[in-house]
Amino acid sequence: MMTFKLNAQCFCPFSVSMRKMVTRLKHWECFSSTCSLFSFMILIAAFLLQALGAASIAIPSSNCYALDNSSHLVDFSSWIGKIFEYEEKGNDLVVRFCKDVETRSNTGYVDFGRFDKFNHFVAGSRQVDFVQRYYGGDLHNCESSYDKLGRTAQVNIICDRCLNRQCKGELGCICNVSYESTCRVIVELSLPCEKRGPRVFEGFTVGFHPRSWEIVYNGMTQQGYDKSNSDFSFTTEQTHIALYMTAVASVASLVQQPIIKVVPEEGLELRSSGSAMTGSSGTTLSPSVLILDWRCEKRRDSPYEVKITTPIDGYDPIQFTLSKKCEYRQVEEGDAVRGWAIFGILSCICFTLSTFLCIGGFIYKTRVELQRGLDALPGITYLSACLETVSGGGNSSYSQPEDLNNAFANQASWEQPSASNQRTWKPSERNYGSI
Repeated sequence: MMTFKLNAQCFCPFSVSMRKMVTRLKHWECFSSTCSLFSFMILIAAFLLQALGAASIAIPSSNCYALDNSSHLVDFSSWIGKIFEYEEKGNDLVVRFCKDVETRSNTGYVDFGRFDKFNHFVAGSRQVDFVQRYYGGDLHNCESSYDKLGRTAQVNIICDRCLNRQCKGELGCICNVSYESTCRVIVELSLPCEKRGPRVFEGFTVGFHPRSWEIVYNGMTQQGYDKSNSDFSFTTEQTHIALYMTAVASVASLVQQPIIKVVPEEGLELRSSGSAMTGSSGTTLSPSVLILDWRCEKRRDSPYEVKITTPIDGYDPIQFTLSKKCEYRQVEEGDAVRGWAIFGILSCICFTLSTFLCIGGFIYKTRVELQRGLDALPGITYLSACLETVSGGGNSSYSQPEDLNNAFANQASWEQPSASNQRTWKPSERNYGSI
């Protein structure tokens, strides 16, 4: 073990320009040993920071993958279509990896099943590492076999070894073939297995609906959300989004609070809420919700990247990326509410001032100018003049008190009957019964 001695003259600079000063020191051995210690500590710290900050994304490039017994992802996409032949008497059995299984003979081809999109690729047990199942083969003489799926095949994959023979070449070979019936075949296949990937938290899903998994399915990030993609970007008008996270109830407590990072950091305001941010563990029956409220503060030609990392205790973190377009700058919702509030306050002030001014003017006219009725109202004179101007004459104008007597006199003259309308009384006429 090396012993390092530190004193006032023993230090390690962090710039090349200070090396000239160091050469003048008497304790160069102490300096070099201390620099080695500091360099080692810096490397260890950088490694730990990188390990803590990095999140592995489990995303297979095809459906030709499997999870081993320790839940690690093993991707066999590079093996798709590889041909493995097994020579038999009269016919040859051929396995096209993640494609189909068939027998070839002089009479033709007999299909023993195809590898479909449902991913019948699981971990094995004991000496078998993985198991592939092929369904939907030829129906001839097998109409009622195995749930009426025709001929079927099972391929047992054994990594890097063959139990009863030695494979020629580096791509592996078929170790053994056995027929359970004319409609079902079991194949033992040896090949060099791929390197294990991240440990997948099985059963974990993330989607835009409590029963959907567009973003993360079975603990694996789906294509399109593993990195920034303009085809999966959210529009500028969409300011709210809700993500639903579910997990198996027995292990849901392993899910921790998501970590959100925006790239670039400036230009997109993002606020997160929901049960997922409070540490609530979501299950299949009761999903946890992550609500994102984002607003574009700056216009940007390329979409913003919102990286969401969900740590899982004992598993590799699950990370996916959402893209947000900002084609224009958005106004904060509080600005509009604040504007209406200011307008309401100013309206109340104006209404209050008008009320007090009107009351004060009415009191002034009644007490000082000794006016009564409508004449005491402030501004009634100007209102009367305006109405008279709009009507175009003086008939409908406001009448002064001294004009009322003239109006009554005119009305009395109107009620007097004219001379032409009165009947002329003649003395010679007699009306009996009249006084």
